[in-house]
Amino acid sequence: MRGGRGTMRFVAQVKVTLKRSILDPQGSAVKRALHAMSYDNVLDVRIGKHIEVTLTADSAESAQRQVREITDKLLANPVIEDFSFDLSEAGNDGGGAG
Repeated sequence: MRGGRGTMRFVAQVKVTLKRSILDPQGSAVKRALHAMSYDNVLDVRIGKHIEVTLTADSAESAQRQVREITDKLLANPVIEDFSFDLSEAGNDGGGAG
């Protein structure tokens, strides 16, 4: 899908994490390391990934729908991962190269 005239630029901050029911060995390793560093007050660590997606769309609703589809189809594995995202408007597309 390409941006056209009158489209707006949006930036989505996508957060993907393992579902709570899935073991997180990387998070457990970090938790153990923190305890070894005397941060005994750390109760849990869950490791995820942060992805920034910049796109153009005619509206915020269209951008949200596209980000949800992109994340569900490619960025996250819906069997073992949850995701959430924040979308912000980044101005007019302007139609320039870039």
